[in-house]
Amino acid sequence: MIRAFTRPIRLVLALAVCTFIPVMMAAVRVVQIPLGAVPEDSLRLASVPVAFFLHALAGVLFGILGPLQFVRALRRQFGTLHRVSGRVFVLAGLVLALSGLALLLQVESMATGLLDAARGVFGLALIAVLVLGVAAARAQSMLRHRAWMIRAYVIGMGSGTVALVLFPVYLVTGEPPTGLASDVAVVATWLLTIAVGESVVRRLAFP
Repeated sequence: MIRAFTRPIRLVLALAVCTFIPVMMAAVRVVQIPLGAVPEDSLRLASVPVAFFLHALAGVLFGILGPLQFVRALRRQFGTLHRVSGRVFVLAGLVLALSGLALLLQVESMATGLLDAARGVFGLALIAVLVLGVAAARAQSMLRHRAWMIRAYVIGMGSGTVALVLFPVYLVTGEPPTGLASDVAVVATWLLTIAVGESVVRRLAFP
């Protein structure tokens, strides 16, 4: 099954499906924050509106541009566009990580220490992986570059895949799932997503 996702189109579709909900939610926040229309369950984040807005905006750009970077036609036929969108992707990833760390430090958390620790570790990991990806591109090692970019994407969007499980619960109850069980599910899904991404990297066969 993992081998199937090393094919570019299937990989793009899988990424798009898994990240659709968090990307759409971030896009809504990009509109809500400047209008002051943030829902009650996110008002605490509105206490640092700049970091909150940047995190949402970076999440939208990172989530949309990530799958597109793996489209072979874009890389081969529109090399300049691929490079430009790649730079925006990297910048968005850095802003996503830094703004996430800022929110973690500045806003009182409603999560357990487990999830907060995971957010901090993965935020730092995202920065490191993006730097390694850029270094590989500058060294003209494109296979390593793509591998690091896949790792960056699954780290940056890994917690979002849990929305496929928890979002239906939110729709039914009207309240976001909280507590240790919910946080364990988030961290476990994040780690599972990273493991799947690493399996794709190890089987990477497209040029």
